[in-house]
Amino acid sequence: MPPKAAPKKNAAPKGKKGNNDDDDAKGGKALKTANSVKVRHILCDKQSKALEAIEKLKSGIAFNKVAEAYSDDKAKEGGSLGWMVRGSMVGAFQDAAFLLQPSSTAKPIYTDPPIKTQHGYHVIMVEDRKN
Repeated sequence: MPPKAAPKKNAAPKGKKGNNDDDDAKGGKALKTANSVKVRHILCDKQSKALEAIEKLKSGIAFNKVAEAYSDDKAKEGGSLGWMVRGSMVGAFQDAAFLLQPSSTAKPIYTDPPIKTQHGYHVIMVEDRKN
């Protein structure tokens, strides 16, 4: 993962369903504190390309398929970065990842608008969380 950077203000994830709170998508429970997340992302150099990717996600295309088509990095695993521990990600990316609720690639909850880092614009989803 890219080196850490200062967090960007106003970069909170909204998600496909407009979830901007800490309720669990399945049962309305608050998210438990996690030390690591299983994360996927779509990385684009240009914001316009990241916004195009979000439109594809909104149309119902699976996250991994959109990542393979739109991500500028090596998205051979459908954008999967695997398990990432707190402190190993750039600031804004990490902040967004730990606020997102776990979801599936078929029905992802993702950052909308994309998260800007020094590497580009990221559309992020989390598949799982653990301590």
